[in-house]
Amino acid sequence: MKLAPALLLPAAFLVMAPARAHAAPFADLAAIDLAVAQFTGAPQGAIGGAAQVADRRLKLAPCANPLSLSWYAGRRDTVLVQCPDTGGWRLFMPVLQAAPGVAEAPAVLRGEAVTVAVSGDGFSVSQPGEAMDPGAVGQWIRVKTAAAGSQPLRARIVRPGLVSVALDGE
Repeated sequence: MKLAPALLLPAAFLVMAPARAHAAPFADLAAIDLAVAQFTGAPQGAIGGAAQVADRRLKLAPCANPLSLSWYAGRRDTVLVQCPDTGGWRLFMPVLQAAPGVAEAPAVLRGEAVTVAVSGDGFSVSQPGEAMDPGAVGQWIRVKTAAAGSQPLRARIVRPGLVSVALDGE
């Protein structure tokens, strides 16, 4: 019996469908490494970036929702990566710190244009500003926003060109 070509095509999709459904049984660890680099603003292996890549032996369930990244316990030495799905997982990525006694190069220079970011639960606002002090990543500096008559703000340097204003009075 000879089948018409029109009948073969749907059968081919049925055979291929299970293979596509199981193509990603585990979370993409390279994507996790990229997300951590974007979060810290530094590449893996650089000061302020992940100390190492995610362990390739991990078999984490794929995450249906976007990953949640935050600093673990408010310190800037570990990034907490979480899958917010029900029954999701948590991964702790250590951040490479500068050796004690080694001065870090300034990430922001005095007079440099910066983006001033304010974020809270469910919102994020940013505006242009100017650094009034130089500083390295993690240091507090004064910044002046572009608004007429504005007072200088105290902000922490997140990465070159980006400072963050604390809402909780850290």
